[in-house]
Amino acid sequence: MKKKPSFTDRLSKTVQTKLNSYIPDKVHKAITVAIEKMIKAVLFGAKYTTGKVPEETASLQSREAYVRTQIEFYQKTATIEGAVTGAGGILLGLADFPILIGIKIKLLFDIAALYGYDVKDYKERLYILYIFQLAFCSQQRRNEVYELMVGWQGYSGQLPDNAAEFDWRIFQQEYRDYIDLAKMAQLVPVIGAAVGAIANYKLIAQLGETAINCYRMRRISPLQILNM
Repeated sequence: MKKKPSFTDRLSKTVQTKLNSYIPDKVHKAITVAIEKMIKAVLFGAKYTTGKVPEETASLQSREAYVRTQIEFYQKTATIEGAVTGAGGILLGLADFPILIGIKIKLLFDIAALYGYDVKDYKERLYILYIFQLAFCSQQRRNEVYELMVGWQGYSGQLPDNAAEFDWRIFQQEYRDYIDLAKMAQLVPVIGAAVGAIANYKLIAQLGETAINCYRMRRISPLQILNM
């Protein structure tokens, strides 16, 4: 999480930033608003559809056993979804973007609840968005987000009572840039189904592992994490 961006990371980010600069600001704003509304809709609905959670006395090990079971379930779901949309050509391939975001956000809600955190709390939902960003962003942005999450207890105490100040533009650009290559390949005829299935499977696995370590940071000491 704390390593410096490599030459490849910096070069890739520079190219992506340059390409983004050619896109009209109106387009950026339209994409940002669309993603903001879509994710807010998912956040609003998911908090009421989270399943049962372990007893408060449940051990960390038992909680993580449930978490890994959920990750496997969502991997299978995302794999099927990626294969179907990838096989359906450009139109269904484009539909994969919002569907996959919904699957990822729902997984994070389930993981938060399994670790014992109240997903009806706005600050916990914001924490979920930072996990999402930590998993799918450039190394430079990852450094910034990680430092914020390490000091989450102090940072969350200073947060306002709503999500109005969240930087949705950075969120959508980092996420879009991170998965662009895999998702563009998914739109290619013949190979789209295989690419969609594999990409979605790996993306869910990456998100799940990131979430596990983020909640470990809040529940146990750094020394205990290193010994696990």
